[in-house]
Amino acid sequence: MEKEETENTHTDITRVEGEPTAAFKGASWAAFFVGVTTYVIGLYNATMQLNEKGYYFAVLMFGLYASVSLQKAVRDKEEGVPVTSIYYGISWFALIIAISLMAIGLYNAGSITLSEKGFYGMAFVLSIFAAITIQKNIRDTQKARERE
Repeated sequence: MEKEETENTHTDITRVEGEPTAAFKGASWAAFFVGVTTYVIGLYNATMQLNEKGYYFAVLMFGLYASVSLQKAVRDKEEGVPVTSIYYGISWFALIIAISLMAIGLYNAGSITLSEKGFYGMAFVLSIFAAITIQKNIRDTQKARERE
């Protein structure tokens, strides 16, 4: 029997130097969706009052925005893009406040078990870390493609 040679139909996607790999980008997006989705599903299934659910949801959204804003401000400063000190300071302050609100809310939540507190805390941290990573990937990809 003769071996048939098959054509390699796999097309190589060229990655520009300095651009994150597709695997890293995918892992970042997966971590983001896992973190946010599990956090929201946990809130949906929680027995807490609607105003408490709203509080934790708002803190998540605030934390995501603050983390991306801070990442952008830090990156801009390092790249020599003008960033006002007030914006830079507010970005740090907003992230610290978001994390503090989550920690204080979980510490004072009497209706949430300790394991649920850990669940919300970890989903919150995962979501924020993933949002920062996604923002970094987008910036790195844009910068690498501009150099091309």
